[in-house]
Formats: sequence, C-alpha cells, structure tokens
Amino acid sequence: MGSGGGPNGRQGEGGWRFSGSLEEFLAVAGVYLRSRPALHTVALTVSDALGRRGLDLYGDEPPRFGWRAVSGEVDAVLLWTPPFVPMVVGGDAAGARGLARVLAGGEGLVPGGVGGPVEQARAFAGEWARTTGQATRRTFRKRLYRLGTLHRPPTPPGRARSAGEGDRATLERWHDGFAADVGATVGLGAGAWVDAGLARGGIRLWEDGGRPVAMAVATLPVAGSVRLTTVYTPPALRGRGYAGAVTADLSARVTAAGDEAVLFTDLANPVSNGLYRGLGYEPLAEFEEYAFEAGPGDTS
Repeated sequence: MGSGGGPNGRQGEGGWRFSGSLEEFLAVAGVYLRSRPALHTVALTVSDALGRRGLDLYGDEPPRFGWRAVSGEVDAVLLWTPPFVPMVVGGDAAGARGLARVLAGGEGLVPGGVGGPVEQARAFAGEWARTTGQATRRTFRKRLYRLGTLHRPPTPPGRARSAGEGDRATLERWHDGFAADVGATVGLGAGAWVDAGLARGGIRLWEDGGRPVAMAVATLPVAGSVRLTTVYTPPALRGRGYAGAVTADLSARVTAAGDEAVLFTDLANPVSNGLYRGLGYEPLAEFEEYAFEAGPGDTS
C-alpha cells in the first residue's frame, strides 16, 4: 500500500492509521486490546506469537497493523497476517466501511477476504463489494464462548495427560484431521504446530487403554485469558465422551491457574455447541468471515 492509504502508510480515511511495526501497534492499541481480553483473544494471541517468534511466523509477507482512534481513544483495530484474511477488531459498521475503502484504494497486497464481529465483517464485505465490484461470499460463522461455572461431564474410561514428543506422529495426523473437518488451515503447518504446542505444554490428551483418543489445546495466557483450540477426536472414536472429558480437564487447569477460558465454535456444528454449553461455556459474541471473488455475491 502507498502512503495515502495502506497498512504500511501512516493515515487513511476515517481516522485509520497504519504501521508495519508490531511495537508501535502494541504501544498504541495494546491497552485497548487488553481491555477486553476474552473478546479480543485472537488479536492478543496472534500479536503475542508474532512478538515471541518473529514477524515471519505465518509467511514471508509481512503483517500489517492498523487502528482507529475516536477523540484520542482507540476503538478499533486491524490485524492482517498474510496469507490469512485481515481481522477487524472492535469498532462499528461505519469504521469497517471506511477501512474497506482505504484497503480497496491502496496499492500492493489486496485482501482475499475479511473476518470480524458480525456487524463489522458484513459492513466491510458490503463496502468492499460496492467499491471494487467483487463478490463477497460468507465462508464461516462462529461463536465465541467464555467459561462460566465448569460442569464436568460423566468421565469416560481413561485419563488425561500432557502430550509429549512421543506423541508427535499422532498429533500431526490429528492436526490435519481437524483442519479437514473445519475446512480451514490451522495457523501453521502440522510440524510447526506440534513444535509450538509441545514447547508451551499446551496440548492435553485423553488416553484410553494406553493410547491417545482425543486432544484439546490451549494458547499461552495473554491478559489473563486462555483460548482452547483444536479439540479433536478421530472419527472412529467419537460419541464416547472423550472430547468432553479432555476439554473439561484442560478448562479446569486453565481456571486453576487464575485465567479465564474461552473458545470458538462453528455455528453450523450443533454437536460442538451443545458440548461446550453443557460444560458451562456461555455465548459471548459471534463472528463471520468472508471471501472476495470475481462476480456478484451475497453480503447478507
């Protein structure tokens, strides 16, 4: 993008400002992100990972950062880590439309979609379609949950344990199986994902008869919040209570450490939504993702 309107420029329409510097981004927008750690969990964990592991964590194309300030206070954020779509965090529909016009009118890398809270994602997608003539297609709708009071389910046979190096082959297969189930890339490739999970001790397994049968994964805590991700049971072992057991175990470990537990579900999957509600997770917000394509599309 050029200096007039892109994430490596300085100022765009509607008060949006942009930077390629993670340090500048966190210095300006960090307080805002940490003000609601559960709601801003993805932006917090992604920016934390970039700070710890380098700006090339997700690919060769450098991340883009942006923020909008109203009366001197940040109220919305852009976090874009190619090849993934930009994330709009906070703000309102008007701010999202302004951001879409800025990105559509700039130079350089063009976003292939957008993700964010429902109102903002729809507003961005609609403005993108009007500005560029491209179609926008909703690809995902998800719900963010936060744990209230944990309700442990009936315990299936087996026990929980932390994953270790000896589980690597299983974990890599399960990473790919989960990605296939949800129809999306899970952050990193399987090997790098396992490396990171084992290094932080964040992968919890349920084993039955001495073999792993399910997993749940936790991010590192940021601002007192931990996100549970990649809850997975191989298809042949589903329906036995393993996923609920390992998720409850990991949730209890998170709260025992003094952090709050949050997680996302695909709203198209009633099984997972019912499971987490039964464990005591309470709906917090809903989010959507859109892909941009040639031709007319649906922004409803």
